[in-house]
Amino acid sequence: MKRETNGVEAGGSGEASTSGTAVTNGHAKGERVASGGLFSGASSVDRHEFVRLMIQALRDTGYSESAAALESESGLALESSHVTSFRHAVLNGIWTDAETALAHLGVADLDDLRSAQWLLNQQKYLELLENLEPERALVVLREVLAPLRIDQEKLQYLSSLMMCSSPEDLRERAGWDGAAGTSRRRLLQQLQIYVPPSIMLPPRRLPILLEQAQAHQRSQCVYHTRGNAISLLEDHACSRADFPVLTTQILAEHEHEVWNVQWSHDGRSLASASKDRSAIIWSIGPTTAPAERDCRVSKVLKDHDDDVTALAWSMDDSVLLTSSGSVIKMWNARTGACIRELVKHDQDCEVSSLTYLHDGSGFVSAGMDRKIIVWDNDGVPREEWPLAPVRISDHAVSPDGNYLVAVGMLRETDSAGTSASNLALGNGHATAAHSTTSTPSGTPGSNSTRPRRKIVIYDFKTRVERNVFEVTGELTSVKVSKDSRYAIMNHAPDEVQLWDIPAGRLARKFTGQKQGLYVIRSAFGGEDDSFVLSGSEDGNVYIWHRDTGMLLEVLQGHGEGSVNSVAWNPREPALFASCSDDHTVRLWEAPPQGIADFDRERERQRERMRAEAAVADETMDAGLAQAQARTRPLAS
Repeated sequence: MKRETNGVEAGGSGEASTSGTAVTNGHAKGERVASGGLFSGASSVDRHEFVRLMIQALRDTGYSESAAALESESGLALESSHVTSFRHAVLNGIWTDAETALAHLGVADLDDLRSAQWLLNQQKYLELLENLEPERALVVLREVLAPLRIDQEKLQYLSSLMMCSSPEDLRERAGWDGAAGTSRRRLLQQLQIYVPPSIMLPPRRLPILLEQAQAHQRSQCVYHTRGNAISLLEDHACSRADFPVLTTQILAEHEHEVWNVQWSHDGRSLASASKDRSAIIWSIGPTTAPAERDCRVSKVLKDHDDDVTALAWSMDDSVLLTSSGSVIKMWNARTGACIRELVKHDQDCEVSSLTYLHDGSGFVSAGMDRKIIVWDNDGVPREEWPLAPVRISDHAVSPDGNYLVAVGMLRETDSAGTSASNLALGNGHATAAHSTTSTPSGTPGSNSTRPRRKIVIYDFKTRVERNVFEVTGELTSVKVSKDSRYAIMNHAPDEVQLWDIPAGRLARKFTGQKQGLYVIRSAFGGEDDSFVLSGSEDGNVYIWHRDTGMLLEVLQGHGEGSVNSVAWNPREPALFASCSDDHTVRLWEAPPQGIADFDRERERQRERMRAEAAVADETMDAGLAQAQARTRPLAS
């Protein structure tokens, strides 16, 4: 009888064992994998699988002799002779041998087997056409592909390729790079899906497992700021000492409330927008010590007729867009000169948001007039979308170019022509709920002015609304993650929402910050967007861990008023900016001194605040007691 193994015996067939197979300590006949040691005790790692992964990794890294030595010493082979024959046949276009070998690879499901046969013969058909052998290709189409009945539309499409005028025309129409390209290697990867991994190891299996382990450790590191370089030699954990919790620079050139901040893509410039009708470009120098960072005003962009609300950097950082009222201005970021003034949105409506497209083809503007306009890089409007179902308070385009997410509000009377000025964001700051004139309840028409607040997710390529969600409470901002999966939205009252865009569902809520009256713009932070940041009407900055929802930090420092916007530097892993009603922009970095000293000082500050609050409470209680004594009625 044959001894059972989870791996493949050297020189064996690789076929599945049948019942009645004898087992001796889990080892194959002739196998010499050492017992104990690495996998002794309660380890759940299968030694046979591990050895095969090691053999594959050694071969992939160029250590062929070491791989052969390990096969010889362990008595295990990476793959059976059938797998070797199959791989060789596919990569060399020997299609008869490939089909013969496929029958020995353990593809038990008949539908899977037919799908694999379709892929093999589709490649064979295309190569025959490329080789100018249409008669043989027609035989494959009629006698092999058609009887498989996999995809009739695809079969008709393949048939149409018979009319191609040349091999070049074929490759272009089929979206296929030919026998001499990468098509055979990609075919092998597609076929491997149908073969059990115990028989044919997936490519790069050990590196993929290690990368998954690193990703898991990153996701569990709530203060992760070190980037993606994680050592395999130790468990990963970032220290809070490396986290940006301290104000290192205060930028104080604005003369009024600062409402928005945006970093350039190279991380060397910061733009701020203010109620003082200006935008400032700040030059932020590199440094090894935060207190020594060189920060200075590079350009002051004036000549706005209203408060400045929205900002957007071009992909090469050469142009900065600003919006003021209904007007968009394009600025040369290096000279500070106004390149062009764009007037396309309705005059009495605010342009609430601007976004450059990641493919570099232009930018998008959206506003309270419900318009979404796509512009080219010269400021020429390319396309105006159908009116959105809301007056847009903010929008974002996903980096992969698949989605546009818009948030806003619409009163039912708006669709009948209500003045758009009634729903302006209070010159960019107060939310629509607090700036809109509404009909008093109980009067005629009061039901028709009920505000409807919505999240709208568009397919950017087709302009079709994929999902529309009606919510309660104001939505004032939206940002999309680097991987285009998540969107965060500031939601009044008092929460930030995380939405899964492809799934179309609310994934998580982050609470703690205060928001009820004003527009606050949140942001993702960290190398892999593992943090969620938001300002707050209590003057603090709040930071949460995205995947757990844990509130990590409540950062004090700004003066009286709301913290309106936050932005994480795209190049430096532990630097972000915030702006406030106190007329300042602050940079936050890791404390230069030891974290213990910093924590002790912070705790002393908290103790002082608690003591002051206790004194204030006692004073208030005493005052109330005196007031009650003065108003107490006299005894009769």
